[in-house]
Formats: sequence, C-alpha cells, structure tokens
Amino acid sequence: MKGFDKLNKAFDSRVRLGVMSILVVNDWVKYGDLKERLSLTDGNLASHIASLEKLSYLEVRKEFVGKRPQTSYKISK
Repeated sequence: MKGFDKLNKAFDSRVRLGVMSILVVNDWVKYGDLKERLSLTDGNLASHIASLEKLSYLEVRKEFVGKRPQTSYKISK
C-alpha cells in the first residue's frame, strides 16, 4: 500500500501497533489490561511484548501488589 512502505517493521503487526497505541495515551499499563483491551491470549501478547522489549521500545516495571506479581509497561522511546 502506498505510504506504508516506510512504516517501521517493528510495527507491521496489528498487535504491536495496538500495544503502542495504548501506551501512547497512558503512562504505565498493566499486562492484564493490555491483554483484555486487545483481546489476546497470554502467549500471543507475551511474544509481541518480547519483540518490542528487544527493540527497546518498552520500559518494564515488575512489582508485587500484596502477594501477587504485577508487570506494567510504558513507552521508553
């Protein structure tokens, strides 16, 4: 398609583009919220998150809330 030839290959996936779109308008977003908003399985979201992390597009925060682990993300670039 015309105009999309210069799109960064990191965002050629609908899922990765969706993740970044959510993070552009929010500061920190929990993994579970991304999963719910994008209607994805754990495995599908995890693989796309890993790709974005590898390219340094995401900052990750892991913490415990009570006794439960919680992972959140925000845009790093």
